[in-house]
Parts: sequence; C-alpha cells; structure tokens
Amino acid sequence: MKFQYSMVIQWSEEDHLYLVHLPEFPSQYFVTHGETYEEAARHGQEVLEMLIEDYQESGKPLPKPQRAISAA
Repeated sequence: MKFQYSMVIQWSEEDHLYLVHLPEFPSQYFVTHGETYEEAARHGQEVLEMLIEDYQESGKPLPKPQRAISAA
C-alpha cells in the first residue's frame, strides 16, 4: 500500500544538518536528519515507514495525508 505523506526538509544553520519533519505526525517534530538533502530524505522515508508500521501494529488510526494546494 502506498501512502502519500508530506516530508519537510530544512537546513539548520545551528546544527549544520538538514532536519526532517513529518507534518501529519505532529508528535514527532524533527524526526531525523542528514548531512546532505538526499541523506535526510532517505532517513525521512525510513522513519515514515517505521511510523506507519508502528501505527498499524498497535491498531492506531493513521493520520490522513495532507492535500497539496495547487496554484490556480
């Protein structure tokens, strides 16, 4: 099953790392990081897969994916 959740990756000047946030999972503000954008994205995908698996195994309902806002 394919889920379409948001992933926000932003540079942290303080940490000198890219930080990853998964907005649909609000209890997890910054969930992981990476030295490069690509590494952060890969780590974010891994965390997302683990969160989905944890929710499903514990019977918690998954959050609804946010809908993209399209420009008119």
